[in-house]
Amino acid sequence: MGETLSRPILITGAGRRIGLALAHHLLNQQQPVIVSYRTHLPAIDVLEKAGAQCIQADFSTDGGIITFAEEVKKRCNGLRAVIHNASAWVPESPRQPLSDVMHAMMQVHVNAPYLLNHALESLLRGHGHAASDIIHFTDYVVERGSDKHIAYAASKAALDNMTRSFAKKLAPEVKVNAIAPSLILFNETDDAAYRQQALNKSLMKIAPGEKEIIDLVDYLLTSCYVTGRTFAVDGGRPLA
Repeated sequence: MGETLSRPILITGAGRRIGLALAHHLLNQQQPVIVSYRTHLPAIDVLEKAGAQCIQADFSTDGGIITFAEEVKKRCNGLRAVIHNASAWVPESPRQPLSDVMHAMMQVHVNAPYLLNHALESLLRGHGHAASDIIHFTDYVVERGSDKHIAYAASKAALDNMTRSFAKKLAPEVKVNAIAPSLILFNETDDAAYRQQALNKSLMKIAPGEKEIIDLVDYLLTSCYVTGRTFAVDGGRPLA
């Protein structure tokens, strides 16, 4: 247990929402945490005070991704897990060239995890059977597509497939799984009409909050057997 806790868990995009909640949860378990953030928000200061190592990172370029990976290598000799939470949600729009939209979505959802998994592989290996983890955050739209976020859905589908490829490559030392959420929590700016419309799209009719994701991450980190799988956390939305 001591050796496990001495290896940090890396969470990308942990400045808000699920990534932030995961970071605090792990810190409360005395688990060392390294997080990336794109924009410095007050929550980053709180994480640093709680003991997290916070690194500003720009995943919009390959150079920014590699620079971040090199900084992680300077700060630790091993990683317990990498949780790819960094994401963007850009729709197709007449105001932005379609090629720019696709490039942006593929860059953050595919290229960043792809390059980081390779760059940080040496920090994840060498700790024993099923001793390390990679967790990709995809989306429930991987299965059904999206007419307003075509590039987003395609990039998350690529990440879903990459989960199985990395599971094959890194087994049995590193387990690689994906979490595909639908509505987990609302934004503060979402009005009552939008919230009700969103709730009606699932069978369970609730926004469950971060605990659903946290509990699943805890399970994946403690499993010694599950790898190469995608776990839907969608309230039965595909069946509604």
